[in-house]
Amino acid sequence: MSKHHSLRSLLGGTLLPLNEAKILLAFVLEKHYQLPRSALLSHDDLQLNSEALQQWQDLEARRLFGEPVAYLIGKKGFHEIELYIAPGVLIPRPETELLVEIALREIQKLGGQANVLDLGTGSGAIALAVAHAAPNTLVTATDESLEALAIAKRNAEQLSLTPQVRFSQGSWYAALAGTTQFDVILSNPPYIAREDGHLLQGDLRFEPRTALTDGASGLTCLETIIAQADSHLKPGGVVAVEHGFDQSDAVVNLLKMANLQEIQVHQDLAGHDRVASGRKPMP
Repeated sequence: MSKHHSLRSLLGGTLLPLNEAKILLAFVLEKHYQLPRSALLSHDDLQLNSEALQQWQDLEARRLFGEPVAYLIGKKGFHEIELYIAPGVLIPRPETELLVEIALREIQKLGGQANVLDLGTGSGAIALAVAHAAPNTLVTATDESLEALAIAKRNAEQLSLTPQVRFSQGSWYAALAGTTQFDVILSNPPYIAREDGHLLQGDLRFEPRTALTDGASGLTCLETIIAQADSHLKPGGVVAVEHGFDQSDAVVNLLKMANLQEIQVHQDLAGHDRVASGRKPMP
């Protein structure tokens, strides 16, 4: 085996950013040698066998082509959980953890028990992160995509959260049966405008288009979720939605038009207005 196939030489010779190369090579090590990521340092002279080398070269080439790392290794960390991720769902992003934190604050105010709704759950990231952190909470997670729901259910099973999270298929509130009202409604809906150039860049090129854009202004899903929240919220309940970095004013206005109170804007780690929330007035 050529010394050029040692971990050290592979990391030194790749065109990938070093952090990405380490994630992919650690995935290969775990799969073929059952070694932890720390082996990249402690066993950096390890030379990959032909099968492992072939997988590394395949992953490296696909990432250089632009395929997202999360799709290549089939997983992504989010909040305090790790999720199975496949091309049928959006890749969870750190800014979406804002929605989880808002929900957990509300649940804490309610003594740790609440009824939470996650609209457009995708991989189940928001719903499952809330359920994991607040074990006495019941979560309903909806999605129009059967493929997304299958992935979300698989994640619920892997995390042993199936009894706590109920899944339902359909468009926004139409997925709900009966007249259940919720303490907290959360959503990270498609909010990118149809003509937005970001859709043609980076990871977004590989993610499901219908989970990214409403095919219109970027506000139509947000309008539906906010306008119809009142009839699905308990008095004093909170609705919180993620939105684009330049949509804060428009979303705050939608919350005002829906007669919600205590409207707040929440910033992501980059300092962008990323989530807006409002509370249903008490009678």
